[in-house]
Formats: sequence, structure tokens, C-alpha cells
Amino acid sequence: VTPKPPYYNILLYSLVPLMLIAGIVICAFWVYRHHKMAYPPVLVPTQDPGPPPPSPLLGLKPLQLLEVKARGRFGCVWKAQLLNEYVAVKIFPIQDKQSWQNEYEVYSLPGMKHENILQFIGAEKRGTSVDVDLWLITAFHEKGSLSDFLKANVVSWNELCHIAETMARGLAYLHEDIPGLKDGHKPAISHRDIKSKNVLLKNNLTACIADFGLALKFEAGKSAGDTHGQVGTRRYMAPEVLEGAINFQRDAFLRIDMYAMGLVLWELASRCTAADGPVDEYMLPFEEEIGQHPSLEDMEWQCSKPGYQLDV
Repeated sequence: VTPKPPYYNILLYSLVPLMLIAGIVICAFWVYRHHKMAYPPVLVPTQDPGPPPPSPLLGLKPLQLLEVKARGRFGCVWKAQLLNEYVAVKIFPIQDKQSWQNEYEVYSLPGMKHENILQFIGAEKRGTSVDVDLWLITAFHEKGSLSDFLKANVVSWNELCHIAETMARGLAYLHEDIPGLKDGHKPAISHRDIKSKNVLLKNNLTACIADFGLALKFEAGKSAGDTHGQVGTRRYMAPEVLEGAINFQRDAFLRIDMYAMGLVLWELASRCTAADGPVDEYMLPFEEEIGQHPSLEDMEWQCSKPGYQLDV
């Protein structure tokens, strides 16, 4: 067997401390969290009395759906036009109201305006009481998700570092508990579904974290809500989640996010041109071992194997 070039080890060991470094960097950058949004958020009722009146934002401005860009378990994402700019519209069926409501509430928390968190524009209910769709409107990024980008592109070492650092900043900021903001107290938030599909890329390859339908917020003296442990995407579940051994404390949920982010970093490294030789085709974590649609049992088996790891 031909030994791997030394640069593989450099690449691997550079990624391991990257998350720790980014946690320090975020402290210097958090003052930039108040980037001005193009539009103020739209207020929506917490109850469901039927079709609401037109929202003060979107009811007065034409919003045209153009094309479907992605589909997921909670709905589809459209590219749309709002006045003279493109936006993304995530449309949930009424049976997924809880996911829509949760995502809206997380975006509406104090301190959620950050360069590395997807920009929220508004939320609405559309349709009649019989046929209601739930809309969530955010900034639109043409490059799409990190997963889709890596399928079609390789990255240089500098690009890898930039994407990884900005992802880490976003997650570190999400995890921070920040009192004393102008708009209130930002609680620590666990994403619970970190994966390359939920990381979007701006035109300059700056990453921003999206999709907060499963997120949990941790506020002093309040319940974190639904703390069912086995949620998210199986492939990215930490071993303790697969085993049902999570202790339901805040730090445990935050560590689960960090584990999933490590797998996303592996995806980045696997498409990097820094090492000598050809770059392999894009694959999801563990795809070679357990395929594209693993069951919980497949993941439990994979994580229980001696020497369980991903090759770089």
C-alpha cells in the first residue's frame, strides 16, 4: 500500500484545531452581528385562526415565485423576486406548521442578525383556511448549499479555510449566550441538524447556517421545548444520539452540533486540491461504507466498528 503524502496529515491536523480557533475569532467579530437587514421581519400570529390579513411587508409588495431550487422533508425552496431583488421562499405544507413556527421563532430571537447566519426577511401564511401554505422568506444565495457546491467544484486550501472558518463562526455565534443586546438577550441555540445541505454559500464563498426547524433555544428558567434526542439527519448523528444516551443538557446538544460540523469539514477536505494527486468524487460522510440512505441500524453499526473514523 502506497503511504499517503505527508500533506494529508497536515490537512487533517489543520482541520482539527480549526473549530477551536474559530471560537476565539468569533469573540472579536461578534460586534458585527447587527448587520442591517434589507427589510424588517414580518410579525405572524402564534395561533392559527385561519387566513391572516395581508402582512405589512409582503402584502403590499409583489412577490413572484420563479423556480424550485431545492426540496426537503419539510417543504420546498423557491427562488423568488421581491421588487428588484431575488429572495428565497421556503414553503411548508400546513402539516409541518411546527417546523415553520419554530424556524420563525428562532430567526426572531434577539441577536440573530449575523453574517454567518442566513438573513431572515419575513414569514406569512398564504391560501385559504382549507388550503394554507406557510412561507418563510430569506436572503437568496445563487451558489446554493455547500453540498451542491462540492458536488460540482473542488476547493483550494485558501477556499477551504475561508469556508470552514465562516461556518465555525456561525455555529459558535449560534451557541453563544449573549445578554445585554439592544434588542434583548440572545440565548444559546442548538441547531440539531447541521449538515452540508444546511450550510449556504454566498458569492465570495462565505458560509451561512440555515434551516432552524429543529433548533432548540436554551433560556434560563425555561424549558428547551421538545428535547427528543434522535432528531436530525441520521448520517450526521453523533454516536451518543444513535445509542439514545444523550443527557438532554445544553452542553450535550451543543457538542452534537460540533460532531456534525466535523463531518461537514471532512466533506470539505475530501474535495480540496491542496494534496498531491487527483481529488476524489464528492461523497457524503460514510457513503462508501453504508450508501446514500442509511438506517439507524446502519449508522449504529458504523459507529461501533473498531477504529471508527473517516479517511482523508
